[in-house]
Amino acid sequence: MAARASTRPPAFRSPSEIPLRPLGDGADDRGLRTTRIPLLDGTPRVPGDYTPKAFVGEVVPFSVVAFREGHDLIGVQLRLTAPDGSESLHRMDARADGTDRWHTRVALDAQGAWTFRFEAFSDDFATWAHAAELKVAAGVDVEVMAALGAALLARAAGERDRPAAQRKMLSRRAETLRSGDAAAALSASTDAELAAVFRERPVTTLRSSSSSRPLLVERTTAGVGAWYELFPRSEGARRLKDGSVKSGTFRTAAKRLPGVAAMGFDVVYLVPIHPIGTTNRKGRNNTLTAEPGDPGSPYAIGAPEGGHDAVHPDLGTAADFRAFVRAARKEGLEVALDLALQASPDHPWVAEHPEWFTTLPDGTIAYAENPPKKYQDIYPLNFDNDPEGIYREMLRIVRYWVSQGVKIFRVDNPHTKPLQFWEWLIAEVNAEDPDVIFLAEAFTRPAVMRALAAVGFQQSYSYFTWRNTKAELEEFLGSISHETCDYMRPNLFVNTHDILTEYLQFGGRAAYRIRACIAATAAPVYGVYAGYELFENVARPGSEENIDNEKYEYKFRDWDAAEDAGDSLAPLLRRLNQIRREHPALSQLRNLSLHWSDDDAILVYSKHLDAAFTGTGSNDTIIVVANVDPHSVRETTVHLDTSVWGVPPGEPFEVEDLLTGSVWTWTDHNYVRLDAFAEPVHILKVRERS
Repeated sequence: MAARASTRPPAFRSPSEIPLRPLGDGADDRGLRTTRIPLLDGTPRVPGDYTPKAFVGEVVPFSVVAFREGHDLIGVQLRLTAPDGSESLHRMDARADGTDRWHTRVALDAQGAWTFRFEAFSDDFATWAHAAELKVAAGVDVEVMAALGAALLARAAGERDRPAAQRKMLSRRAETLRSGDAAAALSASTDAELAAVFRERPVTTLRSSSSSRPLLVERTTAGVGAWYELFPRSEGARRLKDGSVKSGTFRTAAKRLPGVAAMGFDVVYLVPIHPIGTTNRKGRNNTLTAEPGDPGSPYAIGAPEGGHDAVHPDLGTAADFRAFVRAARKEGLEVALDLALQASPDHPWVAEHPEWFTTLPDGTIAYAENPPKKYQDIYPLNFDNDPEGIYREMLRIVRYWVSQGVKIFRVDNPHTKPLQFWEWLIAEVNAEDPDVIFLAEAFTRPAVMRALAAVGFQQSYSYFTWRNTKAELEEFLGSISHETCDYMRPNLFVNTHDILTEYLQFGGRAAYRIRACIAATAAPVYGVYAGYELFENVARPGSEENIDNEKYEYKFRDWDAAEDAGDSLAPLLRRLNQIRREHPALSQLRNLSLHWSDDDAILVYSKHLDAAFTGTGSNDTIIVVANVDPHSVRETTVHLDTSVWGVPPGEPFEVEDLLTGSVWTWTDHNYVRLDAFAEPVHILKVRERS
């Protein structure tokens, strides 16, 4: 199959930049913390003073609170320093809500370490123009305002770094104002050309500056992508005549790659590929006794054949793995590998480094637990006895797989290891190769999940899997797109090999469609576990896991037959990933806006990107309306804040459903009918008005 076209978002353009005119640092020689024009509460920022993050192509909102005493007006600007040392200035605008918060947005286009700072200054022209407009119209202090304006324009005309034509125009206008003519003064105070000149090059007598702050910009794949999880041993596995199973290999699994690429995925994620222990090996459905031929859990890593730097002999060799990575690249896919820092009782570490584990009073080693779950086939690592040795070994393991072509790691249970270990490991790895990405699989308390993201994890699993009602989803989507967006990038997996929620178990096929549509449009990164497209929804009794879980046995699936029979979700996944590639608004995390409906099961949100950032010359706006009750037909009215995409309230505009092709004329209030069994979700493109 021919290589798939790149899914990198279109090139972004930054907003117009004003010429560089350093304003100084505004430091107070008396050692005061407050500058004359205070600059407070700047964003982006991360709790704990960690470094905020973005990705190449991300449109980042910057904001700061700035004000001064009295009624004189100020200006605020953002100074950005790119990784190559080049600087740019971006004028900020005040919000019209009385909060004194100023804001701008910039598309960051280079990977590496950036810095930013905020600068404020007295805007002498804006202050004069505002006063002159009011006073001259009222006939108050006309001559005084004209004289002040003339002096201001003359001062600007005398700045030798201004263009000659601009200086000449300013001198001419100053001379006109010297006449004291009311009409001339009023004309100057409301002149758009003059306002533009002074916005570009403000005249100021007072300056302040914040301290410089870091901002890490990582590669686009750190923030944008569609993931597909598979077990390589199942791909190409076959039953033999004696009833035993011959494992799939890297070579047979590579035959699945064209199908994954055809659905539009960007990353193929493999569960651990290492030798599996036999001591306490789990049997099918997590039974404590394995039958002959049971392959065991790939998370019980380590056997006489090797540990974390070896591949399971059933899958092939290291050379076969490298060939798999190359085959994925040819399909436009990147390989992610599971990094599970734990060991089976048969791992070489157990004999060579018993200090890396916890020894109980009876002399045995403690196995892993996540009450009420028990993992008798796994020993967790203990980082307390030999931190230097264990840190060094984990770094060696990651470096080894990077040398084999892996640049993405899905990290299993990172919250069970020290936070400072992850901060150290990720920094060490990224210092050598900034393209390496770590995804935190940490379904735990919010503070821990957020801390893992803050110390360096580029992506994070999230509570999305369990947020299913309208109210739950509104709270969750608002949080990920606005509250934690400066440092935590959620990967919205709809399911995993460990998680089959009640919503999917009992919601039928509608639930699978609804969850896929929301995951693919609500965040730039999402994922599915193989079998999702086949609606595998039967759980092991009393659990949130699939029955006959692939973690403990081989799975046999006929992908092509299911799709040929119209019994596959693959066409919808293919269309969703196509929509994601075609609409740059969906490649952004921070641009989600929640809207309203009269029904407690109809979720409404939009993703909007201005023309300045799309690379197409047009705005890009997507509206998603989803019936999150998979058991019903819902009719309601949705209410939209159309000002988000520049349409005044009440004005009509056209929308096109990207799933069905239907076109409607909408306003800010619209009737919808969503049948969970036929058409549970609208994904609407707002058509540009002529």
